[in-house]
Amino acid sequence: MTAEGNVRRLSASGAGIGLPYDRRAVTPGIVHLGVGAFQRAHLAVYTDDTLKMDPSWGIVGASLRRPDTRAALQPQDFLYTVAIRDGDASQMRIVGALLDVLDATTQRDALLAAMVDPRIRIITLTVTEKGYCHDPATGWLDPDHPDIRHDLANPAAPISVPGLLVRALELRRARGAAPIAILCCDNLPANGETTARVVTGFAALRDSDLARYIAVAIAFPSTMVDRIVPATTDLDRLEVSRQTGFDDAWPVVTEPFSQWVIEDRFPAGRPAWESAGAQMVADVRPFELMKLRMLNGSHSILAYLGYLSGHAHVAEAVANPQLRQLIHGFMTEEVMPTLPPCLGDLAAYRDLLLQRFGNSALKHRTWQIAMDGSQKLPQRLLSTIRARLAAGLSAQRAILGVAAWLRYATGLDENGNVIDVRDPLAARLKTALSASAASDALDRVLAMHDVFGTDLPNHAGFRAEIERQYISLLQEGALATVRRLLERCA
Repeated sequence: MTAEGNVRRLSASGAGIGLPYDRRAVTPGIVHLGVGAFQRAHLAVYTDDTLKMDPSWGIVGASLRRPDTRAALQPQDFLYTVAIRDGDASQMRIVGALLDVLDATTQRDALLAAMVDPRIRIITLTVTEKGYCHDPATGWLDPDHPDIRHDLANPAAPISVPGLLVRALELRRARGAAPIAILCCDNLPANGETTARVVTGFAALRDSDLARYIAVAIAFPSTMVDRIVPATTDLDRLEVSRQTGFDDAWPVVTEPFSQWVIEDRFPAGRPAWESAGAQMVADVRPFELMKLRMLNGSHSILAYLGYLSGHAHVAEAVANPQLRQLIHGFMTEEVMPTLPPCLGDLAAYRDLLLQRFGNSALKHRTWQIAMDGSQKLPQRLLSTIRARLAAGLSAQRAILGVAAWLRYATGLDENGNVIDVRDPLAARLKTALSASAASDALDRVLAMHDVFGTDLPNHAGFRAEIERQYISLLQEGALATVRRLLERCA
């Protein structure tokens, strides 16, 4: 039976998870770069909820590095299941907003054609922090990035995200297409401004007139996105099939909670996302800061310390009383005082985060969250550390999180087993950390100014604290180091 047939059968059977609109009437209005589990459980769901009102906002997705998403979803007409799990309870729904997924490695021309299609009014992005080819410490484009160098030499055959966007905008301008919005949904500081800086920066290296056009005509709204979406497992596929009768090659699993805060700047219109629960605001920055520092910062600390102490999943890590106490103190004592008062009851938000982290049904792997630390930690932890140090305050828990990342990046766990470190700077980190003396290793790592900038390496308090924590992690292990820190903070 086809995927469409499965959906009709499920709907007719009273299972309540069929599509509430005629999918044949849906036409593309959005191109999404970086189709992955998060996008399919978040942006696509919000958009799916608007299609009954306006079917002109279907999504054409693109996988930028691998063909596996297209290969899995094409046989089922790009329909897929979202499994919402909380403890032992599960709720299933079918999402039909995704109309196609293109493989950018083999279908680049088709992808550019889709981005230039006059029906497309928004291009959305979830390409992870490293996809922007920028310097995380400054937020500016890295002109020496290999993909950027390639695209400058081959502007009509781009492989980077900035290259693809600039080429598409160049073609749209040449064909008289209306200006559009480029909507970043990644965890970057001021993500709309960062995306604009990277895209116009790349355009300026190619064509100053094009760069001026982009700066004036194209909108780059900022967003804050929040939903925990672990990687899908074979057990998830079996459970989805058992509950729905729909043999889904790539469902997504997520939690009940979902939040999307969006700066409302869309020159060619947008879906009625507010009807699906999104918050349309004039300024996203306070929400973004809250989420990056409280949720993402806590997630990274739990990932590194949890992995090093033998916890495969976040729920296991936060169930450890010492790690839970550490995270509670990190949010309460170190992060919350750095946030603006307009955000309301931060203690309630903290408690909600701890509850969400403890959702054992999600099986969110610490190893998965630990990926790409060099790209994530400047926003998640180093910004909090800078704010604390600027105010003359300590940041012991946040600095322990950074030290735990470095301990993880050595590539060996506490039992001498190899860690599969996934990070664009993994080789540099491993080489730097291979120095026989911990102090020398830290000197080498802190010289990586594209991660740490120049201020933190020269701050005596930061340097002394990270060395103390890093040596303790090497000599005593993660949990003993956490216990010692908790005693110091008592």
